[in-house]
Amino acid sequence: MTSSDSKSDTTATAQIGVTGLAVMGSNIARNFAHHGYTVAVHNRTTAKIDALLEAHGSEGNFVRGNTIPEFLATLEKPRRVLIMVKAGDPTDAVINELADAMEEGDIIIDGGNSLFTDTIRREKAIRERGLHYVGAGISGGEEGALNGPSIMPGGPKESYESLGPLLEEISAHVDGVPCCTHIGPDGSGHFVKMVHNGIEYSDMQLIGEAYQLLRDGLGKSAPEIADVFRDWNEGDLDSYLIEITAEVLKQTDAKTGKPLVDVILDEAEQKGTGRWTVKSALDLGIPVTGIAEAVFARALSGSVTQRKATVGLASGDLGGKPTDADRFVDDVSKALYASKIVAYAQGFNQIQAGSKEYDWGITPGDMATIWRGGCIIRAKFLNRIKEAFDDEPELATLLVAPYFREAIEAAIDSWRRVVITATQLGIPVPGFSSALSYYDALRTERLPAALTQGLRDFFGAHTYGRIDADPAARFHTLWSADRTEVEI
Repeated sequence: MTSSDSKSDTTATAQIGVTGLAVMGSNIARNFAHHGYTVAVHNRTTAKIDALLEAHGSEGNFVRGNTIPEFLATLEKPRRVLIMVKAGDPTDAVINELADAMEEGDIIIDGGNSLFTDTIRREKAIRERGLHYVGAGISGGEEGALNGPSIMPGGPKESYESLGPLLEEISAHVDGVPCCTHIGPDGSGHFVKMVHNGIEYSDMQLIGEAYQLLRDGLGKSAPEIADVFRDWNEGDLDSYLIEITAEVLKQTDAKTGKPLVDVILDEAEQKGTGRWTVKSALDLGIPVTGIAEAVFARALSGSVTQRKATVGLASGDLGGKPTDADRFVDDVSKALYASKIVAYAQGFNQIQAGSKEYDWGITPGDMATIWRGGCIIRAKFLNRIKEAFDDEPELATLLVAPYFREAIEAAIDSWRRVVITATQLGIPVPGFSSALSYYDALRTERLPAALTQGLRDFFGAHTYGRIDADPAARFHTLWSADRTEVEI
Protein backbone atom coordinates (compact mmCIF):
# COMPACT_ATOMS: atom_id res chain seq x y z
CA MET A 1 0.00 0.00 0.00
CA THR A 2 1.40 3.36 -0.94
CA SER A 3 -1.46 5.87 -1.09
CA SER A 4 -2.64 7.84 1.90
CA ASP A 5 -6.13 6.35 1.45
CA SER A 6 -4.84 2.79 1.79
CA LYS A 7 -3.20 3.68 5.07
CA SER A 8 -6.59 4.13 6.70
CA ASP A 9 -8.24 1.13 5.01
CA THR A 10 -9.74 -0.89 7.87
CA THR A 11 -10.11 -3.98 5.66
CA ALA A 12 -6.36 -4.40 5.24
CA THR A 13 -4.48 -7.27 6.90
CA ALA A 14 -1.88 -6.35 9.53
CA GLN A 15 0.82 -8.57 11.02
CA ILE A 16 1.03 -6.66 14.31
CA GLY A 17 -1.19 -4.26 16.20
CA VAL A 18 -0.16 -1.49 18.60
CA THR A 19 -2.58 0.10 21.06
CA GLY A 20 -1.47 3.09 23.08
CA LEU A 21 0.01 5.74 20.81
CA ALA A 22 1.93 8.01 23.12
CA VAL A 23 5.53 8.61 22.04
CA MET A 24 6.81 5.10 22.83
CA GLY A 25 3.82 3.36 21.24
CA SER A 26 3.91 5.55 18.15
CA ASN A 27 7.63 5.07 17.70
CA ILE A 28 7.51 1.30 18.00
CA ALA A 29 4.59 1.20 15.54
CA ARG A 30 6.73 3.21 13.12
CA ASN A 31 9.63 0.82 13.76
CA PHE A 32 7.47 -2.15 12.70
CA ALA A 33 6.35 -0.23 9.62
CA HIS A 34 9.93 0.66 8.69
CA HIS A 35 10.66 -3.07 8.59
CA GLY A 36 7.91 -3.71 6.07
CA TYR A 37 5.13 -4.87 8.37
CA THR A 38 1.57 -3.66 8.03
CA VAL A 39 0.74 -2.21 11.44
CA ALA A 40 -2.72 -1.83 12.93
CA VAL A 41 -2.88 1.19 15.25
CA HIS A 42 -5.40 1.98 17.97
CA ASN A 43 -5.74 4.45 20.79
CA ARG A 44 -8.43 5.19 23.33
CA THR A 45 -8.70 8.69 21.89
CA THR A 46 -8.70 8.70 18.10
CA ALA A 47 -6.88 12.04 18.00
CA LYS A 48 -3.60 10.22 18.62
CA ILE A 49 -4.31 7.90 15.68
CA ASP A 50 -4.94 10.97 13.52
CA ALA A 51 -1.70 12.58 14.72
CA LEU A 52 0.39 9.48 14.01
CA LEU A 53 -1.00 8.95 10.51
CA GLU A 54 -0.81 12.62 9.62
CA ALA A 55 2.82 12.98 10.73
CA HIS A 56 4.20 9.56 9.80
CA GLY A 57 1.66 7.78 7.64
CA SER A 58 3.97 7.92 4.63
CA GLU A 59 6.65 5.88 6.40
CA GLY A 60 4.94 2.52 5.89
CA ASN A 61 1.67 0.63 5.91
CA PHE A 62 -0.62 1.56 8.77
CA VAL A 63 -4.21 0.46 9.32
CA ARG A 64 -6.32 2.37 11.81
CA GLY A 65 -8.83 0.84 14.19
CA ASN A 66 -11.07 3.33 15.97
CA THR A 67 -12.58 0.65 18.21
CA ILE A 68 -11.19 -2.57 19.65
CA PRO A 69 -13.38 -4.81 17.43
CA GLU A 70 -12.42 -2.78 14.35
CA PHE A 71 -8.77 -2.88 15.39
CA LEU A 72 -8.78 -6.65 15.89
CA ALA A 73 -10.58 -7.22 12.59
CA THR A 74 -7.58 -5.83 10.71
CA LEU A 75 -5.13 -8.36 12.18
CA GLU A 76 -3.93 -11.69 10.81
CA LYS A 77 -4.61 -14.74 12.99
CA PRO A 78 -3.29 -15.49 15.48
CA ARG A 79 -3.65 -11.84 16.33
CA ARG A 80 -0.63 -10.14 17.89
CA VAL A 81 -1.38 -6.96 19.84
CA LEU A 82 1.24 -4.89 21.62
CA ILE A 83 -0.05 -2.77 24.53
CA MET A 84 1.90 0.45 25.18
CA VAL A 85 -0.09 2.09 27.97
CA LYS A 86 0.63 3.19 31.52
CA ALA A 87 1.33 0.33 33.92
CA GLY A 88 -1.25 -0.63 36.51
CA ASP A 89 -5.02 -0.26 36.19
CA PRO A 90 -4.90 1.15 32.63
CA THR A 91 -3.05 -1.97 31.47
CA ASP A 92 -5.59 -4.26 33.14
CA ALA A 93 -8.44 -2.34 31.51
CA VAL A 94 -6.96 -2.70 28.02
CA ILE A 95 -6.11 -6.38 28.58
CA ASN A 96 -9.65 -7.18 29.63
CA GLU A 97 -11.17 -5.32 26.70
CA LEU A 98 -8.88 -7.12 24.25
CA ALA A 99 -9.35 -10.54 25.84
CA ASP A 100 -13.13 -10.22 25.69
CA ALA A 101 -12.94 -9.72 21.93
CA MET A 102 -10.11 -12.13 21.09
CA GLU A 103 -10.11 -15.78 20.02
CA GLU A 104 -8.16 -18.79 21.24
CA GLY A 105 -4.46 -18.59 20.37
CA ASP A 106 -4.34 -14.80 20.04
CA ILE A 107 -1.40 -13.03 21.70
CA ILE A 108 -1.45 -9.99 23.99
CA ILE A 109 1.96 -8.35 24.53
CA ASP A 110 2.45 -5.88 27.37
CA GLY A 111 5.38 -3.66 26.42
CA GLY A 112 5.10 -1.31 29.38
CA ASN A 113 7.01 -1.22 32.66
CA SER A 114 4.63 -3.56 34.49
CA LEU A 115 5.52 -5.05 37.87
CA PHE A 116 6.54 -8.65 37.20
CA THR A 117 4.17 -10.05 39.82
CA ASP A 118 1.29 -8.36 37.97
CA THR A 119 2.53 -10.06 34.81
CA ILE A 120 2.54 -13.45 36.55
CA ARG A 121 -1.06 -12.87 37.62
CA ARG A 122 -2.17 -11.67 34.19
CA GLU A 123 -0.45 -14.48 32.30
CA LYS A 124 -2.22 -17.09 34.41
CA ALA A 125 -5.62 -15.43 33.93
CA ILE A 126 -5.17 -14.98 30.18
CA ARG A 127 -3.89 -18.55 29.75
CA GLU A 128 -7.06 -19.85 31.41
CA ARG A 129 -9.02 -18.02 28.70
CA GLY A 130 -7.12 -19.80 25.93
CA LEU A 131 -5.01 -16.76 25.00
CA HIS A 132 -1.29 -16.05 25.19
CA TYR A 133 0.08 -13.25 27.37
CA VAL A 134 3.61 -11.95 26.89
CA GLY A 135 5.22 -9.50 29.31
CA ALA A 136 7.93 -7.82 27.24
CA GLY A 137 10.42 -5.45 28.79
CA ILE A 138 11.44 -2.82 26.23
CA SER A 139 14.42 -0.55 26.86
CA GLY A 140 15.87 2.26 24.83
CA GLY A 141 13.55 5.18 25.38
CA GLU A 142 11.92 7.04 22.52
CA GLU A 143 14.94 6.70 20.22
CA GLY A 144 15.31 2.99 20.88
CA ALA A 145 11.63 2.33 20.27
CA LEU A 146 11.99 3.91 16.84
CA ASN A 147 15.41 2.72 15.77
CA GLY A 148 15.89 -0.56 17.64
CA PRO A 149 15.40 -1.24 21.34
CA SER A 150 16.51 -4.08 23.56
CA ILE A 151 13.49 -6.35 24.04
CA MET A 152 12.99 -8.84 26.87
CA PRO A 153 9.86 -10.95 26.21
CA GLY A 154 8.64 -13.51 28.70
CA GLY A 155 5.58 -15.73 28.51
CA PRO A 156 4.72 -18.99 26.73
CA LYS A 157 7.52 -20.32 24.55
CA GLU A 158 5.04 -21.23 21.79
CA SER A 159 3.94 -17.60 21.54
CA TYR A 160 7.56 -16.62 20.88
CA GLU A 161 7.58 -18.85 17.81
CA SER A 162 4.98 -16.53 16.26
CA LEU A 163 6.08 -13.28 17.85
CA GLY A 164 9.84 -13.66 18.14
CA PRO A 165 10.79 -13.08 14.48
CA LEU A 166 8.98 -9.72 14.46
CA LEU A 167 10.50 -8.55 17.73
CA GLU A 168 13.99 -9.70 16.80
CA GLU A 169 13.78 -7.87 13.49
CA ILE A 170 12.85 -4.50 15.02
CA SER A 171 15.29 -4.80 17.94
CA ALA A 172 18.79 -3.38 17.98
CA HIS A 173 21.48 -5.64 16.54
CA VAL A 174 25.10 -5.95 17.68
CA ASP A 175 27.54 -7.91 15.54
CA GLY A 176 24.54 -9.20 13.63
CA VAL A 177 22.90 -10.61 16.78
CA PRO A 178 19.44 -9.27 17.73
CA CYS A 179 19.07 -7.66 21.16
CA CYS A 180 15.99 -9.76 21.82
CA THR A 181 15.50 -13.30 23.08
CA HIS A 182 12.87 -15.34 24.89
CA ILE A 183 13.64 -14.82 28.58
CA GLY A 184 11.41 -17.46 30.17
CA PRO A 185 7.85 -18.06 31.44
CA ASP A 186 5.23 -15.56 32.70
CA GLY A 187 6.83 -12.57 34.50
CA SER A 188 10.46 -13.25 33.65
CA GLY A 189 10.66 -10.62 30.91
CA HIS A 190 9.37 -7.82 33.10
CA PHE A 191 11.55 -9.07 35.97
CA VAL A 192 14.78 -8.71 34.02
CA LYS A 193 13.61 -5.34 32.67
CA MET A 194 13.04 -4.26 36.28
CA VAL A 195 16.57 -5.32 37.24
CA HIS A 196 17.89 -3.57 34.12
CA ASN A 197 16.27 -0.38 35.37
CA GLY A 198 17.71 -0.92 38.84
CA ILE A 199 21.19 -1.19 37.36
CA GLU A 200 20.41 1.95 35.36
CA TYR A 201 19.62 3.76 38.64
CA SER A 202 22.96 2.69 40.09
CA ASP A 203 24.86 3.56 36.93
CA MET A 204 23.45 7.09 36.89
CA GLN A 205 24.09 7.60 40.61
CA LEU A 206 27.74 6.61 40.18
CA ILE A 207 28.08 8.97 37.23
CA GLY A 208 26.56 11.74 39.32
CA GLU A 209 29.02 11.10 42.13
CA ALA A 210 31.95 11.19 39.70
CA TYR A 211 30.66 14.52 38.37
CA GLN A 212 30.35 15.96 41.88
CA LEU A 213 33.83 14.79 42.85
CA LEU A 214 35.32 16.60 39.85
CA ARG A 215 33.14 19.66 40.44
CA ASP A 216 33.57 20.05 44.19
CA GLY A 217 36.87 18.24 44.65
CA LEU A 218 38.76 19.91 41.80
CA GLY A 219 36.58 22.94 41.06
CA LYS A 220 36.07 21.96 37.43
CA SER A 221 33.30 23.57 35.38
CA ALA A 222 30.59 21.60 33.64
CA PRO A 223 32.21 22.01 30.18
CA GLU A 224 35.55 20.86 31.59
CA ILE A 225 33.92 17.82 33.16
CA ALA A 226 32.18 17.13 29.84
CA ASP A 227 35.63 16.85 28.25
CA VAL A 228 36.68 14.38 30.97
CA PHE A 229 33.64 12.19 30.31
CA ARG A 230 34.28 12.32 26.57
CA ASP A 231 37.78 11.02 27.21
CA TRP A 232 36.46 8.29 29.52
CA ASN A 233 34.06 7.16 26.83
CA GLU A 234 37.04 6.22 24.68
CA GLY A 235 38.18 3.56 27.16
CA ASP A 236 36.77 0.92 29.51
CA LEU A 237 33.87 3.19 30.50
CA ASP A 238 32.59 3.34 26.91
CA SER A 239 28.79 3.33 27.29
CA TYR A 240 25.63 5.15 26.29
CA LEU A 241 25.22 6.81 29.70
CA ILE A 242 28.81 8.11 29.76
CA GLU A 243 28.34 9.39 26.20
CA ILE A 244 25.18 11.35 26.98
CA THR A 245 26.63 12.62 30.28
CA ALA A 246 29.17 14.56 28.21
CA GLU A 247 26.34 15.87 26.02
CA VAL A 248 24.30 17.08 29.00
CA LEU A 249 27.30 18.70 30.71
CA LYS A 250 28.31 20.71 27.65
CA GLN A 251 24.79 22.03 27.04
CA THR A 252 24.39 25.79 27.62
CA ASP A 253 21.15 27.26 28.98
CA ALA A 254 19.73 29.68 26.41
CA LYS A 255 18.09 31.85 29.07
CA THR A 256 21.05 32.41 31.42
CA GLY A 257 24.09 31.48 29.38
CA LYS A 258 25.15 29.14 32.18
CA PRO A 259 25.71 25.40 31.83
CA LEU A 260 22.26 23.82 31.75
CA VAL A 261 23.18 21.37 34.53
CA ASP A 262 23.79 24.35 36.84
CA VAL A 263 20.23 25.63 36.47
CA ILE A 264 18.38 22.30 36.62
CA LEU A 265 16.72 21.73 40.01
CA ASP A 266 18.69 19.04 41.88
CA GLU A 267 15.69 16.93 42.87
CA ALA A 268 15.71 13.60 41.02
CA GLU A 269 12.44 11.87 40.18
CA GLN A 270 11.70 8.17 39.86
CA LYS A 271 8.94 6.09 38.31
CA GLY A 272 9.11 3.11 40.63
CA THR A 273 11.18 0.45 38.88
CA GLY A 274 14.19 1.16 41.09
CA ARG A 275 12.09 0.74 44.21
CA TRP A 276 10.61 -2.46 42.79
CA THR A 277 14.11 -3.82 42.21
CA VAL A 278 15.14 -3.16 45.81
CA LYS A 279 11.90 -4.58 47.24
CA SER A 280 12.30 -7.72 45.14
CA ALA A 281 15.93 -8.06 46.20
CA LEU A 282 14.89 -7.85 49.84
CA ASP A 283 12.34 -10.61 49.28
CA LEU A 284 14.96 -12.74 47.55
CA GLY A 285 17.64 -12.00 50.16
CA ILE A 286 20.03 -10.53 47.58
CA PRO A 287 22.09 -7.47 48.65
CA VAL A 288 21.77 -4.94 45.82
CA THR A 289 23.39 -2.21 47.89
CA GLY A 290 24.38 -0.05 44.91
CA ILE A 291 20.86 0.01 43.51
CA ALA A 292 19.41 0.65 46.97
CA GLU A 293 21.76 3.59 47.57
CA ALA A 294 20.80 5.02 44.19
CA VAL A 295 17.11 4.82 45.04
CA PHE A 296 17.70 6.40 48.46
CA ALA A 297 19.87 9.12 46.90
CA ARG A 298 16.99 10.14 44.66
CA ALA A 299 14.65 10.12 47.65
CA LEU A 300 17.11 12.23 49.65
CA SER A 301 17.44 14.74 46.82
CA GLY A 302 13.69 15.26 47.04
CA SER A 303 13.73 15.66 50.85
CA VAL A 304 13.53 19.43 50.48
CA THR A 305 12.43 20.21 54.04
CA GLN A 306 15.25 18.22 55.60
CA ARG A 307 17.84 19.59 53.18
CA LYS A 308 16.86 23.20 53.88
CA ALA A 309 16.89 22.58 57.63
CA THR A 310 20.44 21.19 57.59
CA VAL A 311 22.15 23.82 55.43
CA GLY A 312 25.29 24.98 57.25
CA LEU A 313 25.72 22.00 59.55
CA ALA A 314 29.30 21.17 60.50
CA SER A 315 31.40 19.49 57.82
CA GLY A 316 34.67 19.15 59.71
CA ASP A 317 38.04 20.23 58.37
CA LEU A 318 40.27 17.29 57.54
CA GLY A 319 41.71 18.89 54.43
CA GLY A 320 42.48 16.34 51.79
CA LYS A 321 41.96 18.53 48.71
CA PRO A 322 43.58 16.70 45.78
CA THR A 323 46.94 18.21 44.87
CA ASP A 324 47.44 16.22 41.68
CA ALA A 325 44.39 16.89 39.52
CA ASP A 326 45.34 14.46 36.77
CA ARG A 327 45.83 11.60 39.19
CA PHE A 328 42.53 12.37 40.91
CA VAL A 329 40.67 12.32 37.59
CA ASP A 330 42.26 8.96 36.83
CA ASP A 331 41.37 7.68 40.31
CA VAL A 332 37.74 8.73 39.89
CA SER A 333 37.51 6.96 36.53
CA LYS A 334 38.82 3.74 38.06
CA ALA A 335 36.54 4.04 41.10
CA LEU A 336 33.60 4.58 38.74
CA TYR A 337 34.49 1.49 36.71
CA ALA A 338 34.97 -0.71 39.79
CA SER A 339 31.71 0.48 41.33
CA LYS A 340 29.92 -0.10 38.03
CA ILE A 341 31.19 -3.70 37.98
CA VAL A 342 29.74 -4.20 41.47
CA ALA A 343 26.36 -2.80 40.39
CA TYR A 344 26.14 -5.23 37.48
CA ALA A 345 27.38 -8.11 39.64
CA GLN A 346 24.60 -7.44 42.12
CA GLY A 347 21.99 -7.13 39.36
CA PHE A 348 23.00 -10.40 37.76
CA ASN A 349 22.91 -12.13 41.16
CA GLN A 350 19.35 -10.89 41.54
CA ILE A 351 18.43 -12.28 38.12
CA GLN A 352 19.93 -15.64 39.07
CA ALA A 353 18.02 -15.67 42.37
CA GLY A 354 14.74 -14.62 40.74
CA SER A 355 15.11 -17.29 38.09
CA LYS A 356 15.62 -19.93 40.79
CA GLU A 357 12.77 -18.67 42.97
CA TYR A 358 10.22 -18.62 40.14
CA ASP A 359 11.65 -21.53 38.14
CA TRP A 360 12.17 -19.42 35.03
CA GLY A 361 15.37 -21.01 33.70
CA ILE A 362 16.90 -17.66 32.72
CA THR A 363 20.32 -17.78 31.08
CA PRO A 364 22.25 -14.79 32.55
CA GLY A 365 24.60 -14.56 29.58
CA ASP A 366 21.60 -13.91 27.33
CA MET A 367 20.90 -10.71 29.27
CA ALA A 368 24.41 -9.45 28.62
CA THR A 369 23.92 -10.26 24.93
CA ILE A 370 20.63 -8.40 24.50
CA TRP A 371 21.73 -5.44 26.64
CA ARG A 372 24.71 -4.69 24.38
CA GLY A 373 22.58 -2.52 22.11
CA GLY A 374 19.38 -0.50 22.16
CA CYS A 375 18.96 -0.26 25.93
CA ILE A 376 19.92 2.54 28.32
CA ILE A 377 22.67 0.56 30.10
CA ARG A 378 24.34 -0.59 26.89
CA ALA A 379 28.08 -0.59 27.37
CA LYS A 380 31.20 -2.07 25.84
CA PHE A 381 31.94 -4.16 28.91
CA LEU A 382 28.71 -6.16 28.50
CA ASN A 383 30.70 -8.22 26.02
CA ARG A 384 32.95 -9.12 28.96
CA ILE A 385 29.93 -10.14 31.04
CA LYS A 386 28.70 -12.36 28.22
CA GLU A 387 32.14 -13.99 27.98
CA ALA A 388 32.20 -14.54 31.76
CA PHE A 389 28.89 -16.42 31.74
CA ASP A 390 29.81 -18.29 28.55
CA ASP A 391 32.91 -19.56 30.36
CA GLU A 392 31.05 -20.36 33.59
CA PRO A 393 27.22 -20.41 33.30
CA GLU A 394 26.80 -20.88 37.09
CA LEU A 395 29.21 -18.05 37.94
CA ALA A 396 28.78 -17.13 41.64
CA THR A 397 29.57 -13.45 41.07
CA LEU A 398 31.06 -11.41 38.26
CA LEU A 399 33.70 -10.24 40.71
CA VAL A 400 35.56 -13.56 40.46
CA ALA A 401 35.54 -13.79 36.66
CA PRO A 402 39.15 -13.30 35.53
CA TYR A 403 38.59 -10.06 33.57
CA PHE A 404 36.60 -8.36 36.33
CA ARG A 405 38.88 -9.59 39.09
CA GLU A 406 41.86 -8.08 37.28
CA ALA A 407 39.95 -4.85 36.58
CA ILE A 408 39.15 -4.37 40.26
CA GLU A 409 42.68 -5.27 41.32
CA ALA A 410 43.91 -2.53 38.98
CA ALA A 411 41.41 -0.05 40.41
CA ILE A 412 41.34 -0.91 44.11
CA ASP A 413 43.88 1.64 45.37
CA SER A 414 42.31 4.43 43.31
CA TRP A 415 38.87 3.39 44.57
CA ARG A 416 39.99 3.63 48.18
CA ARG A 417 41.72 6.98 47.64
CA VAL A 418 38.57 8.44 46.11
CA VAL A 419 36.34 7.31 48.98
CA ILE A 420 38.87 8.61 51.52
CA THR A 421 39.17 11.97 49.76
CA ALA A 422 35.42 12.32 49.43
CA THR A 423 34.98 11.59 53.14
CA GLN A 424 37.65 14.14 54.08
CA LEU A 425 36.02 16.78 51.89
CA GLY A 426 32.48 15.98 53.01
CA ILE A 427 31.36 15.02 49.49
CA PRO A 428 28.63 12.34 49.62
CA VAL A 429 29.50 9.21 47.63
CA PRO A 430 26.99 6.58 48.77
CA GLY A 431 27.34 4.65 45.52
CA PHE A 432 31.13 4.48 45.50
CA SER A 433 31.43 3.76 49.21
CA SER A 434 28.66 1.15 49.38
CA ALA A 435 30.12 -0.65 46.36
CA LEU A 436 33.53 -0.71 48.03
CA SER A 437 32.03 -1.95 51.31
CA TYR A 438 30.15 -4.68 49.44
CA TYR A 439 33.37 -5.78 47.74
CA ASP A 440 35.25 -5.75 51.05
CA ALA A 441 32.48 -7.68 52.79
CA LEU A 442 32.47 -10.40 50.14
CA ARG A 443 36.21 -10.89 50.27
CA THR A 444 36.40 -10.82 54.11
CA GLU A 445 36.93 -14.33 55.42
CA ARG A 446 35.11 -13.77 58.72
CA LEU A 447 32.37 -11.17 59.09
CA PRO A 448 30.86 -9.88 62.37
CA ALA A 449 27.65 -11.81 61.62
CA ALA A 450 28.84 -14.39 64.18
CA LEU A 451 28.37 -11.77 66.89
CA THR A 452 24.99 -10.83 65.43
CA GLN A 453 23.91 -14.46 65.70
CA GLY A 454 25.19 -14.64 69.27
CA LEU A 455 23.18 -11.56 70.21
CA ARG A 456 20.05 -12.90 68.51
CA ASP A 457 20.40 -16.16 70.38
CA PHE A 458 20.88 -14.29 73.69
CA PHE A 459 17.73 -12.16 73.51
CA GLY A 460 15.50 -14.31 71.33
CA ALA A 461 16.79 -17.89 71.37
CA HIS A 462 17.10 -17.72 67.59
CA THR A 463 19.89 -20.37 67.58
CA TYR A 464 23.11 -20.43 65.58
CA GLY A 465 25.33 -22.77 63.59
CA ARG A 466 28.88 -23.82 64.42
CA ILE A 467 31.94 -23.90 62.17
CA ASP A 468 32.80 -27.39 63.48
CA ALA A 469 29.33 -28.96 63.03
CA ASP A 470 27.05 -30.09 60.24
CA PRO A 471 25.81 -26.97 58.36
CA ALA A 472 22.20 -28.02 59.04
CA ALA A 473 22.72 -28.36 62.81
CA ARG A 474 21.41 -25.58 65.10
CA PHE A 475 22.57 -24.72 68.63
CA HIS A 476 21.39 -22.58 71.52
CA THR A 477 23.19 -21.39 74.63
CA LEU A 478 21.15 -21.34 77.86
CA TRP A 479 22.03 -17.72 78.57
CA SER A 480 19.66 -17.21 81.48
CA ALA A 481 20.58 -20.53 83.12
CA ASP A 482 23.99 -22.18 83.35
CA ARG A 483 25.08 -21.04 79.85
CA THR A 484 25.65 -24.54 78.59
CA GLU A 485 25.08 -25.19 74.91
CA VAL A 486 22.37 -27.49 73.60
CA GLU A 487 21.74 -28.76 70.09
CA ILE A 488 18.23 -28.00 68.88
